[in-house]
Amino acid sequence: MYNILIVEDDEAIANLLYMDLSDEGYICKIACDGKVAADILEENAAWDIILLDIMLPEINGYELLDYIKTMDIPVIFISAKGSAKDRIYGLKLGADDYIVKPFHSGEVVARIEAVLRRCGNTESRIEFADVAIETESRRVIQNDKEIELTVKEYDLLIELINNKNIAQYRDKLYEKVWKEPYMGDTRTLDTHIQRLRKKLGWEKYIKTVFRIGYRLEE
Repeated sequence: MYNILIVEDDEAIANLLYMDLSDEGYICKIACDGKVAADILEENAAWDIILLDIMLPEINGYELLDYIKTMDIPVIFISAKGSAKDRIYGLKLGADDYIVKPFHSGEVVARIEAVLRRCGNTESRIEFADVAIETESRRVIQNDKEIELTVKEYDLLIELINNKNIAQYRDKLYEKVWKEPYMGDTRTLDTHIQRLRKKLGWEKYIKTVFRIGYRLEE
């Protein structure tokens, strides 16, 4: 399961990408301008790929690409600037691909898959401590035994592993996994954390961070 940051100031296009890619199984987050994207990246650089518009408020896509390149995250430009000169310029700056608006959602998915393969980010197995996760089949194996997790327990596990050693705020963690606004009730998240700890025997790995949330410690 891959994490995609969508940096797009056109709300309709951003939402379309979000919905289509979520349907394909990607975990997505939207940044409405370059500054918001930079703040997100500063807080958490664990993104598998970034879809980046060029004409953005605050910080444009070209400037943001310079910052992203230091993090070794693949970038696909998605822009209305469709001339050959624009495409060549974007690729020479370091983008891994360039898609011209308007686009077909299937093309975006295909381009993402191609870039992930090219960058070596298509591993279907994740390992942490005594657990191996086969992401394509969503199987969780511990000591040669398959552990049965619910959909949300699995998604929560992936989110914790992708952000290991980083304290995850309850509200943000809930919104990433449940994909709905956090209304202030921690019982649902806390219950799933408790069940995940118990099923995996990970009391020593999944730590409670006082007044913040949780952290998976390596």
